Amino acid sequence: MNNNQPLLMHTCCAPCSGEVIDAIQKSGIVFALFFYNPNIHPLKEYELRKSENIRYAEKLNIPFIDADYDTDNWFERIKGLEEAPERGVRCTACFDMRFERTALYAYENGYKSITSCLGISRWKDMNQINNAGKKAVSIYPGMTYDDRNWRKNGGSARMYEIAKYENFYKQEYCGCIYSLRDSNKWRLQKGEALIQIGKKFYLP
Repeated sequence: MNNNQPLLMHTCCAPCSGEVIDAIQKSGIVFALFFYNPNIHPLKEYELRKSENIRYAEKLNIPFIDADYDTDNWFERIKGLEEAPERGVRCTACFDMRFERTALYAYENGYKSITSCLGISRWKDMNQINNAGKKAVSIYPGMTYDDRNWRKNGGSARMYEIAKYENFYKQEYCGCIYSLRDSNKWRLQKGEALIQIGKKFYLP
């Protein structure tokens, strides 16, 4: 990352963004958070994740850009991919959509680089995410996507430390309606209770 150029960071939730925010702040880079996640379902879950992200951003005095919750466009983009597995083509289409909007906002508002906290989660395919990010910025001359591995050097452990310290809301599935469906299906097969939205938080 170039310390002389402002960075736009796509954020999906407070737990995933905590360690990435910490790392960027320590680097001295000027940045803002961009919340664009029309995949998150239902609305209650979306509002919970967003409010936690805003709470943390305000605590650290980081600009927070709240983008559209255009779920109709998301469902249109995902049409025909409803049965695809996690980390499959449905997720690629979802990442593409979110990064395209992030890159567009960056281009229109003077940001030369974008990144995302999505890759810090061990449940995600980092190459899949990075490829989507690079593709999104490729149409804008001079724009780059920072694809660093946020999990390295204790990043994953630090992510959980921050989440516990801040008592963030602990989401139990990726976010979309199909992830919720498949997570609950797996839980039923294992004899476990279904996901209860808004019930769990990280505890110190």
